[in-house]
Amino acid sequence: MLVLRRKAGESFLLGEQITVTVLGVEPNGTVNLGIDAPRNVLILRSELQQAVSANKEAAAGDMALVEALETALFHVEQHKEDNQ
Repeated sequence: MLVLRRKAGESFLLGEQITVTVLGVEPNGTVNLGIDAPRNVLILRSELQQAVSANKEAAAGDMALVEALETALFHVEQHKEDNQ
């Protein structure tokens, strides 16, 4: 991990197209950043990315459960038809 120290008004670059500027630091330690990037660059707070990943994993688990239930129901129906 790269650690930088910047004062309010100072910037750093990420690649050639993204500039991050420290706009200010609140008394409680919160840092306000400005990010200048092309519109096609997705910028997410890490907690949002984690929530998206968790939701995708949950949805995948739910789909596996749905598929298992569909398979079980199909077998029950097949068994009923075979016994008639």
